[in-house]
Amino acid sequence: MAEPDAVSIVIPACNEAPAIGGVVRELSRLARWREILVVDDGSSDRTAAEAEAAGAQVIRHPYKKGNGAAVKTGIRAASGEYVLIIDADGQHPPADAIRLAARLGEYDLVIGARATETHAGLARRAGNGMLNRLASYLTDRPIPDLTSGFRAARRSGLQEFIHLLPNGFSTPATTTLAFVKAGYSVTFESIHARERAGASKIRFSRDGLKFLLIVLRVITIYSPFKVFLPISAISFLVGLGYAAYTIPTQEHITPTSVLLISLGVMVFLVGLISEQISALRFEGRK
Repeated sequence: MAEPDAVSIVIPACNEAPAIGGVVRELSRLARWREILVVDDGSSDRTAAEAEAAGAQVIRHPYKKGNGAAVKTGIRAASGEYVLIIDADGQHPPADAIRLAARLGEYDLVIGARATETHAGLARRAGNGMLNRLASYLTDRPIPDLTSGFRAARRSGLQEFIHLLPNGFSTPATTTLAFVKAGYSVTFESIHARERAGASKIRFSRDGLKFLLIVLRVITIYSPFKVFLPISAISFLVGLGYAAYTIPTQEHITPTSVLLISLGVMVFLVGLISEQISALRFEGRK
């Protein structure tokens, strides 16, 4: 178990003035953490002032860079052996921070897995469910909540993969898969997320394309061959089967068969190259 004085709390925040003070005060009452760092990502309201009044150390971005960029700033500034990341909107019960910290040491990454019914909105639940299933397939282990921003990890592990983290909102997915891919010990603690203060900053109409890009990023970075190989096999076998049908019936191999077989081979080769590139990202780890 990690002692609280070895844990730095990092809270990325953008225009969260109504909630940030309460989150910081509740965390402060729970334990004597090494530090509570609020990274103000270019807020236009009193987020920084409210956080400072509640007792947090505030790091301010001069303009909005994104949630992931705020998390990276917090990781770089943290001095504790461990880092616990929690959202500023009050969704994650600060009391659960103790539960996550209690698993550190035994595990390198502890993730607060939200109960399904606490995900806001049907579209959000469907999207998260799709990502969870994809991540479970890519990693060969159950991933109940890939996108939860409530997590605690060894600072050295987060620093190891900081170059892979995006500036946007897919940082949780990236860190989870990076830790699993690198062979670190990862576990999930069940939590019940609360209703957030204010409106969510994620919009399906605006962020739908970003969601698809996250899926592609997850695939190409971590386990490309697990996706390319089935596509290659299906294309190759369908082409081969169609050729086996047309040779006795039409006495020649059709262009469709050649195209499908060639596509299968090309997809296989692209997948093989992608797998090698993916492996290079994790070579040379200390």
